[in-house]
Amino acid sequence: MRTLAAATSAPAAAPAPSDGHWRESAEAVALPVLALAGALLAFGVFVWLSGRDPVEAWVLLFKGAFGDSFSWQNTLQRAAPLMLTALAVALPAQAGLTVIGGEGALVLGALACAALPMLVPSLAGWPGTGLMLLAGALAGAGWVALAGWLRQARGVNETISSLLLGYLAIALFKHVVEGPLRDPASLNKPSTPPVAESVRIGGLPWDGAVTDVHWGLAWGVLLCLAAGVWLTFTASGFALRVVGGNVRAARLVGLPTLGLILAGCALGGAAAGLAGAIEVLAVHTSANASLIAGLGYTGILVSFVARHNPWAIPPVAILFGGFGAAGSLLQRRMDLPDASVLVLQGFAFVLILAAEAGRGRLFGGSGRGR
Repeated sequence: MRTLAAATSAPAAAPAPSDGHWRESAEAVALPVLALAGALLAFGVFVWLSGRDPVEAWVLLFKGAFGDSFSWQNTLQRAAPLMLTALAVALPAQAGLTVIGGEGALVLGALACAALPMLVPSLAGWPGTGLMLLAGALAGAGWVALAGWLRQARGVNETISSLLLGYLAIALFKHVVEGPLRDPASLNKPSTPPVAESVRIGGLPWDGAVTDVHWGLAWGVLLCLAAGVWLTFTASGFALRVVGGNVRAARLVGLPTLGLILAGCALGGAAAGLAGAIEVLAVHTSANASLIAGLGYTGILVSFVARHNPWAIPPVAILFGGFGAAGSLLQRRMDLPDASVLVLQGFAFVLILAAEAGRGRLFGGSGRGR
């Protein structure tokens, strides 16, 4: 009788596992889309308050990002480093860490890449390019792995340490570029000596011509895909996600938590360092202050919008690359500052964080999805 009573008084059956999976997948797409729509709306209000037409601003944003082939090339060129700096946030996030030191890893990667030919003057051709990319990746890997080690070995909050390490990296970059490694010929803009023509990275071919989009875009897409495959289909990638889900449980089952966390941080830092090296070899041809353009900080936003999913990072990076590319068009047509797109990015970041409050509730759930 007790069993029958319990059965008749039991609450409605819990949703099937497939329902929960469907809801979680739908939210993973819907929440960032709603947050971005809200950011565009808030940006329109900002433009309206400045006495301009918000509809014209939205149209120019689209035209400046994707309106023609020139806009597309500008967008994809800006998206390439964003994919790599976003990985600097996404991979440590799989281990449960919030690392925001991509900017520091990027500038140190650029510095290591530009400094290597001064130590090894015989670098030339593709072998030289490979070694310079490797130097940039190693510099970035060591810098972000340091934040992971401080977290696990000394209990230092990784968000604070990676942020402070980023400031330290920028200060070190400026000191070295404007001091010991400065090219005497760089009078108005302190820079390291330009890298040799033979080691530079050229543009991607398209329709029989070479475009302004360099091979760094291919590196970014391939590494995002590789990171997704590693996290989804390999035992070590699964182990990293177990550590991120519950580090105590991971220790109980014997997983090497310290090694996995350091690996996640080092791989993320290597991606950001590689972004800096590619910027030197494909865009700037030397290390100078133009590299400190906030690409690492925008990568944080890209990773959060992509919900730290490496497979989702490329399209999101292209979207934010487009926002950056449209800034100059807004300036020319509407007399808005070029940096006004940073206001849009700021709205997006705030709303993405706020959207987390709706996680697990958007499609009939009652709480956080996990």
